[in-house]
Amino acid sequence: MRAAFATGFDDADPLAVLTIGDAPEPTPLDGWAVVEVRASALNHHDLWSLRGVGLRKEQLPMILGCDAAGIGPDGSDVVVYPVVYTEKGSFSILSEHYQGTIAERVTVPAYNLVPKPAELSFAEAACLPTAWLTAYRMLTTRGRLETDGAVLVQGAGGGVATAAVLIGRALGARVYATSRDAEKREKIAALGATALEPGARLPERVDVVIETVGEATFEHSMKAAKTGGRIVVSGATSGHLPRVDLRRVFALQLEILGTSMGTPDELADLMALMARTGVRPVIDSVVPFSDVRKAFEHLHSGDIFGKVVIDHTA
Repeated sequence: MRAAFATGFDDADPLAVLTIGDAPEPTPLDGWAVVEVRASALNHHDLWSLRGVGLRKEQLPMILGCDAAGIGPDGSDVVVYPVVYTEKGSFSILSEHYQGTIAERVTVPAYNLVPKPAELSFAEAACLPTAWLTAYRMLTTRGRLETDGAVLVQGAGGGVATAAVLIGRALGARVYATSRDAEKREKIAALGATALEPGARLPERVDVVIETVGEATFEHSMKAAKTGGRIVVSGATSGHLPRVDLRRVFALQLEILGTSMGTPDELADLMALMARTGVRPVIDSVVPFSDVRKAFEHLHSGDIFGKVVIDHTA
């Protein structure tokens, strides 16, 4: 079957070790299922894999990709939940210990198959399992954002941050979002957020801050949170050792909460919200599998807004 996989590691030029070619058919373990992939979506995790982050040489070749939607073994439309748990309680996402989704077929535990609502296309559904699920959990399970609440999204333009803007709006919140890039601020404003420059004073203090940037924005996140507010962290792209004013933490009773990914039930709840409200992921481009290398090149360029999706039927 055709697939996109890592055949080596190259930190300086990750695309040099990307191979598009034939891969062995997946052999499901006991309790696992094979999915016919109809669409997959790229994440920066795929580029990090090509750089050697999270992989060892003895694991190569490794099929890339965490996100996918397709046809389950019973013929139903499904979305692939990308986290695989072990009996010892450890976990990994697809393309780390188990082969990934950028292939004609992928095998995953049967419990990882979440029914796809008819309202969502395969391309739209393929955008959800990693970035969108993370954003949804940040806002709901961890952030406890209420209808008519307020949320600040730092670094809007990235996958999780952009998803948080749209999900926050779908949940009925007032959404503020920051970006250094004027063009991205315009695009974020078009999605319904109040777009601001980093560090700008907000019209109000917020209930929840979505923090994926880290050192560069964390002081602003602390100042923007209201008494009892939650700062939910899922990344630190600018650095992971910010200064934290503990006086503000205890005086305002702030919560600093970490999170990663989500659960199959949360993925189902996210898709139900999207089906009900009509919110859809921002798709930068849909690339046929025959041009999958161009999809990786586009992601690597950094000049994207939204998800890069691969159409496995083309």
